[in-house]
Amino acid sequence: MSATGYNSLVRGFAGSFFRAAACCAVIPQMSLNVGAAELPGVERSRPQGEPIEPRLPVIDPEQVPPPAPWIRRETLPVPDRWRVMKSLGLLPYNRWDPYNPNVLKGDLPVLNEELGPDWFFNLAAVSDTTLELRRLPTAVGVQSSVRPGSNGTFGRGQQSTFIETGVLSLSLVKGDTVFRPPDWEFRFVPVINFNRTVTGEVRAVNINPGAGENRNDNFVGVQELFVDKHLRDVSVRYDFDSLRVGIQPFTTDFRGFLFIDQPFGVRLFGTRDNNLWQYNLAWFRRLEKDTNSGLNDIGQPLRNDDVFVFNLYRQDFPVLGFTTQGTVLHNRNREGDRERFFNNNGFLERPAVFGTGRPHNYDVTYLGISGDGHFGRWNVSASGYHATGNNSRGVFSGKPERIDANFGAIEISRDFDWLRVRTTGLYASGDRDPFDDKAGGFDAVLENPLIAGADTSYWIRQGVPLIGGGGVALSTRNGVLASLRSSREHGQSNFTNPGLRLIGIGADVDISPRVRLIGNINRLAFDNLSSLARSRNQRLHSADIGTDVSFGIQYRPLFIQNIVVNASAAVLLPGAGLKELYGNATDGKQYSVLVNMVLTF
Repeated sequence: MSATGYNSLVRGFAGSFFRAAACCAVIPQMSLNVGAAELPGVERSRPQGEPIEPRLPVIDPEQVPPPAPWIRRETLPVPDRWRVMKSLGLLPYNRWDPYNPNVLKGDLPVLNEELGPDWFFNLAAVSDTTLELRRLPTAVGVQSSVRPGSNGTFGRGQQSTFIETGVLSLSLVKGDTVFRPPDWEFRFVPVINFNRTVTGEVRAVNINPGAGENRNDNFVGVQELFVDKHLRDVSVRYDFDSLRVGIQPFTTDFRGFLFIDQPFGVRLFGTRDNNLWQYNLAWFRRLEKDTNSGLNDIGQPLRNDDVFVFNLYRQDFPVLGFTTQGTVLHNRNREGDRERFFNNNGFLERPAVFGTGRPHNYDVTYLGISGDGHFGRWNVSASGYHATGNNSRGVFSGKPERIDANFGAIEISRDFDWLRVRTTGLYASGDRDPFDDKAGGFDAVLENPLIAGADTSYWIRQGVPLIGGGGVALSTRNGVLASLRSSREHGQSNFTNPGLRLIGIGADVDISPRVRLIGNINRLAFDNLSSLARSRNQRLHSADIGTDVSFGIQYRPLFIQNIVVNASAAVLLPGAGLKELYGNATDGKQYSVLVNMVLTF
């Protein structure tokens, strides 16, 4: 039970109990023999002997004092109202039971005279285990005597990955948060990761061919380390302003299209008008990531990559049940002024080995509007962005260029009892001429989109390398954009890219409260082939990437999120455009199969 639910239950029970006690302690009025004279035909009886006088009951000073006549209700102080149920023996109290009152889960205060009675501690532990099998276009390993007869461009693409991630979340919170935000919050979230990748070619996982075809790696990162201070309440309904400083998670929009990360930053946020308005005003500086786990590497200097963001949410606009959000985000990148950056596997990441391969800086401002909610029975989630700014050096032209790109995505769905059907559309503009002074390809700061099947989709789940066109990826892992950047973890945004068009249909089927089936079919195409043709020095005729078909199943044995098992399979049926890029490497279907289990305490 959560702290909110449990505290509300205790308040209700304790209030009823003490009101009943107060009623029982009220002195009953003495039934004096008066008023009969006013009744006609009735003779008033007179008392014999001593007159009748009201007598008060004996009051034991060690017991509850009698109620004062001018007070409507008596209340009693309760030093520790959170443990009333424990004193009555009505609920179990076990540190290892997350479903009942637990001092480790923030249900009970940490009793400490120095800290005070309203400090709460919350511990969460997560185990995330993933086994993944896939087939990707993979270059033949060079500078090696392994498989000496392999003199083609594309080699064996079968790969497998095992990932184990352990998350420990520690929070110390001051304040009763049933009705209002906490006064203080201190949070620390270390994450440990182990990963093993098996491939069929050398230099697929390390630039050194002597490192072999496989890789084992582990890393400990810090994903959250911040202090949160409640500045003030601005209404009787606890509209508030708060300030958060440190390494913290942040998502710009509802579906993670533009910027979703755990950077270091300062964030001012709050609500107005009974929570109808919500705002964020923040500055973030991005942290360097570990190459193979994607976790924050606090041992590295901060990146010279700043994000300034302001967004404003309005609930129930334009209709009840729909939230509209406006965003202004500015990304200032000066990593072109620093030395070249090589990742942990020895590959050059900044500047990207693409085009001229020269360093560059950029300033880009994103203007966006998003919405999420429903219009009647129709569920709608949509985002649109316009990117404008300047790049100090074009990828191919080598001269300053103006950034002018657009993005839009929408998902419309409807529920029919246990069935949800949906349709999806996405557009990211592509660059039309790599040599002019305008960069028209849309790229995000750091994306992790929840659309079109997300992790179950082959295109979004896998990072497809652009073999023969430089050391960049056609699409990054956990990304939908065809951005041609060196990597999701270390790469700079690239606005000279082919863009993307996606249209898809899908369905979620709730077989039971425990089992959900997920299916998606997406049709993919490039928006413009100019940048691809120039990078490959190849005449391309088709923008058709192909059809991404995916199927997944989710199993929750306890009906809740404490144990979740996911399994999915996806295949990319190559179109003419993909076949032009990868030739016979697409003869075998590109597939992805994964099993994932998440355990949460």
